[in-house]
Amino acid sequence: MDGVDVAVADLALNGDVIELVPVGHVELPYPAGLRAALLDVLPPRTTTAEQMCRLDTAVGQAFAAAAGHALATIADGRADLVASLGQTVYHWVDGDRALGTLQLGQPAWLAEATGLPVVSDLRARDITAGGHGAPLAIVLDRLWLSDQPGITAALNLGGIANITVVEPGRPAVAYDTGPGNALLDAAARLISNGVWQQDVDGDLAAQGSVDQELLEVLLADPYYTLEPPKSTGKEHFNHEHLAAAMAEVGHVAGDDLLATLVELTAVTVARACHAHGVTSVIASGGGTRNPTLMAALKQRLAPASLMTSDELGLPAGAKEAYLTALLGFLTWAGVPATTRLLGSVTPGAGPLRLPAPATTEVNRLRVVTERGGSRASA
Repeated sequence: MDGVDVAVADLALNGDVIELVPVGHVELPYPAGLRAALLDVLPPRTTTAEQMCRLDTAVGQAFAAAAGHALATIADGRADLVASLGQTVYHWVDGDRALGTLQLGQPAWLAEATGLPVVSDLRARDITAGGHGAPLAIVLDRLWLSDQPGITAALNLGGIANITVVEPGRPAVAYDTGPGNALLDAAARLISNGVWQQDVDGDLAAQGSVDQELLEVLLADPYYTLEPPKSTGKEHFNHEHLAAAMAEVGHVAGDDLLATLVELTAVTVARACHAHGVTSVIASGGGTRNPTLMAALKQRLAPASLMTSDELGLPAGAKEAYLTALLGFLTWAGVPATTRLLGSVTPGAGPLRLPAPATTEVNRLRVVTERGGSRASA
C-alpha cells in the first residue's frame, strides 16, 4: 500500500513463446490520506459500505491518474490495453481453502481516463476454480524460468512473501511463505507512534540483535506448518498479531524488534525453499531494497544462491506490475492463465473488439530487448 506501481510492456505471442519487452515503469505515491484510509479498513478494524465505496472510487481514480502518467511519459501515448490487479483489502482464507478475495480500484475510472479496455478483478476466478487467487506470480514464473538449471525459486518480497518453485519436468508450485514487509512496516509504525511507515534501508534493524524468545513465539504460528498451496495476508500478519506475540515475551527494544522480524522473514522463506531443494533464488519486490533483509536471506538460504530479477531482465521493483500486464495480455489473447481465463473486461471509449483467441499452447516467456521501436502496452 505504498503507492501505485505502473509498468508499460510490449507483449507478443510468437508460436508457443510470449515475448515481453519491459518498456519502462514508475512508482507513484497515493494521494495524501488515501494510504492511511486504506490501512484503516484492514482487519481487525471494522468498516462500512460507505467507506468501501469511497475507497473503491479513490483507488480507481489514483490508478487512472497513474495510468495516464505512464501513457504520457513512458508509452508515448500509444497503448492497446490496461490491466489492473487492484488494491487488496481482504483475502478470505479458511484453513487450507481460499473462499474469496476483495480488491479495490473501480476499473471504470481507468477506462474513462485512458479510453482503453481494462482487464481487472484477476484473482476471483482462480478462487472459484479451487485456487487461492494468490500468488498469481506462478503464471509468469513458470513460463519465464522453465529453462533455468536446477530448482529455482522466484521470491516476491511484498507485504507478504511468496515463492514460485520451478523444477524441470515437474509442475510449478507457488504459495505465500508468510510476512515479507508487513510486520516490519507495522513495527516501524508501532515504535514511532505512526511517524515512520518503514525502516528505510533496514538501518534500524541492522543496529539491533535478534530476540530469540520473540522469534520462537512468532515461528509457532500455525500458518507455517500448513501444507502448500496456501495463501495469507495482512488480515492475519498485522499489528495485532505482532502485539500478541510481544505480550508473551515482554518489552523488546525497537531495533531488536526490527532485527527479529527481518530474521522471521528470512527463516520462513529459507525453510520453504530448503523444503523444495531449491538451488537458486531470484528475488523481486520492495523488500529487495532492504539490504539488511537481503543479507539475512543470503545467509539463511545458503547454499542456494540469491540474486534479484534485475539480473535476468525484469526490474525487481516492477515485476508484479509486469506480471499484471502479462495476466491482462493472456486474458485478451484468450489464453488461460491458470486453469481458467482470469478477470473481467471493461470496455474503453469504443466498441469492445477482442482479438481471435490464440490457438497454440503457451509454454515459455522470454524477456527481450525492444523490438524495432514498435510498442503495444498492457
